[in-house]
Amino acid sequence: MSTPAVTARELTLEPADNERLASLCGPLDDHLRQLENRLGVSVHRRGSRFQVSGERADDAVKILKQLYGRSVAGVTPKDVHLAIQEAGMQAPMGTPEEPGRADEVQVQTQRGTIRGRGANQLSYLAAIRQADLTFGIGPAGTGKTYLAVACAVESLLADRVRRIVLVRPAVEAGERLGFLPGDLSQKVDPYLRPMYDALYEMLGFEKVTRLIERNVIEVAPLAFMRGRTLNDAFIILDEAQNTTIEQMKMFLTRIGFGSKAVVTGDVTQTDLPGNRISGLRHVIDVLRGVQGVAFTMFTSQDVVRHPLVQRIVQAYERAGDKE
Repeated sequence: MSTPAVTARELTLEPADNERLASLCGPLDDHLRQLENRLGVSVHRRGSRFQVSGERADDAVKILKQLYGRSVAGVTPKDVHLAIQEAGMQAPMGTPEEPGRADEVQVQTQRGTIRGRGANQLSYLAAIRQADLTFGIGPAGTGKTYLAVACAVESLLADRVRRIVLVRPAVEAGERLGFLPGDLSQKVDPYLRPMYDALYEMLGFEKVTRLIERNVIEVAPLAFMRGRTLNDAFIILDEAQNTTIEQMKMFLTRIGFGSKAVVTGDVTQTDLPGNRISGLRHVIDVLRGVQGVAFTMFTSQDVVRHPLVQRIVQAYERAGDKE
């Protein structure tokens, strides 16, 4: 039985620049070792000439070219990780390499451009732009909340909406926090921290603070949404797995004219009491196929955080399959 032939590729990076090459390779060639370990390839370098061998040599060459193009600004271990992660995600037909389609998978914010990585993130961004109600469902670290906030910021800056409304059920992850001090905003803030962090990154701390003071950005616990109708708003319901069926229905019927809503959550991390059914799990069956509603289902392959997070998610998935 013959063994599969090992693919070998040679690459010369131009223009040759020692500082850029040092940034690409990392301290003591750590970035190259990261590439070898993750892709199962072997990388040998002499100056600006690289020899790559292994089944995924083509992916490795593509990543080296991509990272060298960014090396003027410096290459970090995170950049290498994201490039490797993106190489393992199959892009849908026509995106993003097809000319004329790049704007459909990029989000413009005040502090730069954010683009989707992999098929599911690209589909998610496209769904948010096209549908009035989008669900992003999947494990932690897949960019569900971050991309939703990016789209909200883009819509606000382009005057497509007049305000952003951030909503989250105030359910502790198995903890008993008691009565928190402060006003309503201060009580809810800890639950909305991931969305605040994304807003600060995209708009800056001072501008976010001003917009919150003017009520252009509003934060609200899910329980305070009852009876309201939200027009001309971009509404994000985060951690939706902690909603009950009744709460989910209540939230979805708040959507008004000129508004867009995104619901994110992970049905495997519900913090509801054991006898309550998650409204997010229930709504998948109820609204599947309804016009104007889109679903994007993320998997562990879409995780863009530290590679250990992806392995943890996969381990829990395997453990769940055995139960």
